[in-house]
Amino acid sequence: MSPSRTSTVFERRRPDDAVVRHALAPARQAVFWTEDAPGDHYPRLRGDVSCDLAVVGGGYTGLWTALLAKREDPSARVVLVEGRRIGWAASGRNGGFAEASLTHGDENGRSRWPSEFDVLQRLGMQNLDEIEATVAELGLDAEFERNGGLDVATEPHQVEWLREAAGPDATFLDRDAVQSLVHSPSYEAGLLRHRDSALVHPAKLARALARACVEAGVEIFERSPVEGIGDGTELETPTGTLRSQRTALATNVFPSLLRRNRLATVPVYDYVLMSEPLSASRRESIGWMGRQGIGDSANQFHYYRLTADDRILFGGYDAVYHYGGRVRSAYEDRPETFRQLASHFFTTFPQLEGLTFTHRWAGAIDTCSRFCAFFGSAREGRVAYAAGYTGLGVAATHFGAKVMLDLLAGRTTERTELEMVRSRPIPFPPEPAASLGINLTRWSLDQADHRSGHRNAFLRTLDAVGLGFDS
Repeated sequence: MSPSRTSTVFERRRPDDAVVRHALAPARQAVFWTEDAPGDHYPRLRGDVSCDLAVVGGGYTGLWTALLAKREDPSARVVLVEGRRIGWAASGRNGGFAEASLTHGDENGRSRWPSEFDVLQRLGMQNLDEIEATVAELGLDAEFERNGGLDVATEPHQVEWLREAAGPDATFLDRDAVQSLVHSPSYEAGLLRHRDSALVHPAKLARALARACVEAGVEIFERSPVEGIGDGTELETPTGTLRSQRTALATNVFPSLLRRNRLATVPVYDYVLMSEPLSASRRESIGWMGRQGIGDSANQFHYYRLTADDRILFGGYDAVYHYGGRVRSAYEDRPETFRQLASHFFTTFPQLEGLTFTHRWAGAIDTCSRFCAFFGSAREGRVAYAAGYTGLGVAATHFGAKVMLDLLAGRTTERTELEMVRSRPIPFPPEPAASLGINLTRWSLDQADHRSGHRNAFLRTLDAVGLGFDS
């Protein structure tokens, strides 16, 4: 018998509507990060260009691939082509959480690849260490902060989940301890993770990686969408042709240039608010001196963090799929979601009532059915791809770049031998089944959050066939 439906803290302690309206009044539909870090401009690809390695996509995956390839072989001609601007999509508008996990959290990784989970944990931490070392070595201006992370319970049933996750690298905090660390009356408990999480300025990281690529000798072309790859050696754009020995596809949420991957991901929209900078008194009222990135433990979870100038980014909760699986800018303005986020913000920090938001935005997450990245090669090994990061790709893209370079070089490495790398996610069904299934999943996860975490028959069936999600 399932528990009865109960209200969540965000329903029990809603702020007045006037507080929400005042907070949202000055917010513009714009991405704070990209406004805060204007990028360099790169030319269009024109005419015929030949290279050793072509990289398609100017987000983190593509930029890391190009940079690592050039550092590995400085004599190789590496060309990166981007359909719009470097870092304009997910890489320029995410929350800036660089997590060590390659599997979207421990539970997802442990349930899918139990025999190699410890290896995945080690490789994930090594991957984050390598990013930190590269940022320092190259002097990348990315506002990198290795602060660890804080998971919080906002409902009583979540407390035991955090207690069970405690260990040598993560400390359980009871209600008093977590509230003394970050002053939120919504917290029931916390888990302080010491080394497996960092924060970055997303757009600054993308811009800095692009500049590092150019300094290493990579050629970058913007506004050059690839329309077809043929056998993997001839990439067609509207204004030119790129001929390459090898090709790395880093197209994230956008339709894959490989037919086999067309149903492997779907775009799910995530929404974000950015506050004005906090005054000294407001900053003091919330504590949070460790500046950790914070996420709560619900299925429909929130994530939030401080910026370098003490703004608060607050996002998550709603994850919206639109029928047909298209990526459209019109989906980015969803007033009801921004109102809900603002309400949840002031439930979390009621002492900040009167604060306003300056920016609101959204972006599409490349969601796959196993909730973490997948990899592979095509065209007789001339093409490699990495996609499906499902919202936890800031650090994992560096790992994905290394996997693609291994595959293109024909190398057998610890990475390429992983079952996680060799396996593929179950594809999503075509419409209308995709929309029905995704929206039923979302409804069921919301029901679980209102029933002490109890998963209904639909979610238990998804768990049994390897499609379940546990944030």
